[in-house]
Amino acid sequence: MSTAAREIAMPSRRELANAIRALSMDAVQKANSGHPGAPMGMADIAEVLWNDLLRHNPANPGWANRDRFVLSNGHGSMLIYALLHLTGYDVSIDDLKAFRQWHSKTPGHPEYGDTPGVETTTGPLGQGISNAVGMALAEQVLAAQYNRDGHKVIDHCTYAFLGDGCLMEGISHEACSLAGTLGLGKLIAVWDDNGISIDGHVEGWFTDDTAKRFEAYGWHVVRDVDGHDHEAIARALHEARAVNDKPSLICAKTVIGYGAPNLCGSHDCHGAPLGDAEIAAARENLEWSHAPFEVPEAVRSAWDANERGAAAEAEWSQRFEAYRAAHPELAAELERRLAGDLPADWVERSAAEIAALDAETPKVATRKASQMALERFGPLLPEFFGGSADLTGSNLTAWSGSRPYGTNALDGNYLSFGVREFGMAAIANGMALHGGLVPYVGTFLVFSDYARNAIRMAALMRQRVIHVLTHDSIGLGEDGPTHQPIEHVASLRLIPNVEVWRPCDAVETAVAWQQSIERADGPSCLALTRQGVPHQPRDAGQRADIARGGYVLRDCDGTPEVILIATGSEVQLVVAAADSLAERRVRVVSMPCVERFAAQDAAYREAVLPAAVGARVAVEAGVTQGWYRYVGSAGEVVGIDRFGASAPAGELFENFGFTAEAVAAAAERVLAG
Repeated sequence: MSTAAREIAMPSRRELANAIRALSMDAVQKANSGHPGAPMGMADIAEVLWNDLLRHNPANPGWANRDRFVLSNGHGSMLIYALLHLTGYDVSIDDLKAFRQWHSKTPGHPEYGDTPGVETTTGPLGQGISNAVGMALAEQVLAAQYNRDGHKVIDHCTYAFLGDGCLMEGISHEACSLAGTLGLGKLIAVWDDNGISIDGHVEGWFTDDTAKRFEAYGWHVVRDVDGHDHEAIARALHEARAVNDKPSLICAKTVIGYGAPNLCGSHDCHGAPLGDAEIAAARENLEWSHAPFEVPEAVRSAWDANERGAAAEAEWSQRFEAYRAAHPELAAELERRLAGDLPADWVERSAAEIAALDAETPKVATRKASQMALERFGPLLPEFFGGSADLTGSNLTAWSGSRPYGTNALDGNYLSFGVREFGMAAIANGMALHGGLVPYVGTFLVFSDYARNAIRMAALMRQRVIHVLTHDSIGLGEDGPTHQPIEHVASLRLIPNVEVWRPCDAVETAVAWQQSIERADGPSCLALTRQGVPHQPRDAGQRADIARGGYVLRDCDGTPEVILIATGSEVQLVVAAADSLAERRVRVVSMPCVERFAAQDAAYREAVLPAAVGARVAVEAGVTQGWYRYVGSAGEVVGIDRFGASAPAGELFENFGFTAEAVAAAAERVLAG
């Protein structure tokens, strides 16, 4: 359609927005479940953003230089589903009719990977805006690393919608404070200021001056925008786009459930279908005379973004080819990184580095071994971007190639996140979702509780984020039980699609890093010691088997009488216990990653832990429950099912029964039956 014809046929902006409202209330009603209020309230803002500013291509949702759109208030998922359907993504009217149904493209909350055009899984409030901070940070990092004079190949914005609930969640404070400090000028957030949450009017529990709060963070704030005035919305968005040295918050006053004459402005339309009578009244009120799920052709045509999306991507592709001609090596590396591929020689070179480390036989804490692995692997991976929640000197997450990142050092690759564990983890998720970077972040293992839901979201979205979690047991000593993680390794192992590595020495630590880097379909957690651990001798075959999560570290002649299993710093105890059981046939199994071992085929698992050997002892300085899977009801677990204490590490291990003598005694008990 020509521009002139399009202008003649163009429905009003309110008609375009009403298509979102109608589809949203129809889908929620058909599902008899959902949240119609937010989509109806934010429809006018969404219409202006998606039709006037957002650069995207429905035919290629993964176009590298697209603008990112995040619906942080993910309960309003029909808003994004309606937008994707209307603009031409592979989301059909039948998909909308299947809202919230089994295996549909339109689940109850937006889920990354299920729906083309959904950039991140949202629903846990506050995490979407934090992901958006990570996406904007990734754009800023990659632009500094790859753009050259006359060649801006990384140049896009990140937009986020958020509601009162997102702003009440503490994670929004963490992430948005940091976003202001970093001057993320291409991040634009729109606050749906409707004053309503599930319990009703928020004035009883949310009276923050949000505009002042964000100004204090260093954001550009556009106040008092009428969220139903299309011209005011457009002015606010263009004003925000013009600010390039700080993120922007648009405070848009809206009416929840706009158009529903009896329920709008009330929590009654927040999280429940409107009902047939109210929907009929809304249709009349909005002058929308069409049947459920029916969108007139003129409205469809006006919404269709395929033509302008294809043109935008084609223009960028031409610019990228000019960039390739001027900077062929940079272009090739950027394409590799955006595709999520590791360097072509990664496998060979990483294996060589691990073999060299094995030959050095270092005796170090595994947190130090982690830093040694970074020194070896960092030069091979320009996509590495690290950071720590104010614990760099303790986590040892910086290496000699780390360059501090900040407003005056945009080409840096290491960020001090401050004491923001939850925000840090969610920002890392956003960086991984953006593409082009492999983020790793650090804190104490005990504080993984603060970050847990973001780790869970990375697992749900199958994102490569590496968590360096040091001070992994009572071995941290004098800081006492507040800082001693007892249940945390077991707790992280409970999250589906998370791999938890607890290595016993420098070699296992390097393999844990190697495998976490190679793992492209989920997050990894490295639980690392503060105290030194000895190097364990092993041959090349055993070194290769570390990657299988569990392997025979020490064996005996013939069939073993008893099997001792351990992880981390406790491996040295079972090795010493095996030495003291000289009259017994003892096998020692190191199991640095329970999840990886469980994923091996039955033949391998049987070879390591033969079913015929029922006498087994597992040793780990944490809660015992999970280990009965491997020792059975006849075995024993040497662990700790209470909180720790404040004392030097050596005294704690002895007093809590983590000694070679205690392990040997447990072995004798299981042998005695």
